[in-house]
Amino acid sequence: MSSARAGILARLRAGGSEPSLPAPELPIRRFDWDTDERLRRFRERVEAVRGEVHLVGDDWPGFLFGLLRKKGAANLLYGPAAAHGAVLEADWPDPAAVRLIPYLEPVETCRDALFAQTDAALTGCRGAIAETGSLVLWPTPQEPRLMSLVPAIHFVLLEAAAIRSSFHELLVEQGWAKGMPTNALLISGPSKSADIEQTLAYGVHGPKELIVLVQSAN
Repeated sequence: MSSARAGILARLRAGGSEPSLPAPELPIRRFDWDTDERLRRFRERVEAVRGEVHLVGDDWPGFLFGLLRKKGAANLLYGPAAAHGAVLEADWPDPAAVRLIPYLEPVETCRDALFAQTDAALTGCRGAIAETGSLVLWPTPQEPRLMSLVPAIHFVLLEAAAIRSSFHELLVEQGWAKGMPTNALLISGPSKSADIEQTLAYGVHGPKELIVLVQSAN
């Protein structure tokens, strides 16, 4: 038995998960893009796959409300304990016109409403990747991954300053090697799938629409 295999089996038997060797030190793969250029490239790539990107300010709840009304959505699922939850509640223009639905129950008790009666959801994110037009989400108990996978419209609140040029750059700057969640999501546009004839369909396995609200660093 090789020493590497023996080491792996020994760690598994002991219940450990730490690597026996340190991660290799590689130069960070990044591009010389400033904040404006990263935002431009991110927006270009998201919109190329039928996503939407909107620049917003501190009044983003009102802007979000307007988008929901325009799209005919009657409600919005959100995490009240998330970083943006209190702002959304405080600045929501009209709860009677578009109802806010707090995600408070386990999925076993709200499954029917989640899948059949929820029009849209809002989540935050850990950042984005300009090179690929991808959003990076780490689901939490406050914002479970079902919020970004089930409702027909997925809104994401993103800080412009959190957009990185490459995935490698984001991994290093956020210290993913020090610990990761059990699930991480990279989202590049709305859900889409193609059959054997390569006919592209949206919303088959997730949201039909992806709408990113970018808060400017200025």
